[in-house]
Amino acid sequence: MLGSTNIVAFVPTRDAEKARAFYQEVLGLRFIKDDGFALMFDANGIMVRVAKSGDFKPAQFTILGWEIHGIEKVVASLQQRGVIFERFGFFEQDKLGIWTAPTGDKVAWFKDPDGNVLSVSEHV
Repeated sequence: MLGSTNIVAFVPTRDAEKARAFYQEVLGLRFIKDDGFALMFDANGIMVRVAKSGDFKPAQFTILGWEIHGIEKVVASLQQRGVIFERFGFFEQDKLGIWTAPTGDKVAWFKDPDGNVLSVSEHV
C-alpha cells in the first residue's frame, strides 16, 4: 500500500535559521520553502521537513541518514565544512570516525545544530 509512495522525513529544530544554514549550506540539500511550520528541503527526491519545535530532547540514536558511496571522501569533505563526527567508546572507529561493521558496511555519525544524530553509511 505505502511501498509505492514517497517518504517524507521529519527532523525537529529549535532554531530554524541555524538549521537552514546547516542543511542547505553544509549538507547541500536544496531548500524548497519555509511553510511556517517547517523548513522543506529536497534530498534527492525525498522531502525532508525540518519541523519548528519548541523544547525537545534529541534522540540518542540516528534519526536521519544518507546512503553514500566513497564514505572516506564524503566524511573528509564534511569535516572541511565544519562537521564534527561522533566518537563512541564501545566499538573501534578509524581516524575519520568511520566504523566498519563485521559485514563490511561503514557508518559515521554526526549531529546537526540541535543535537539530532545523523549518519552517512556505505553498504556492501
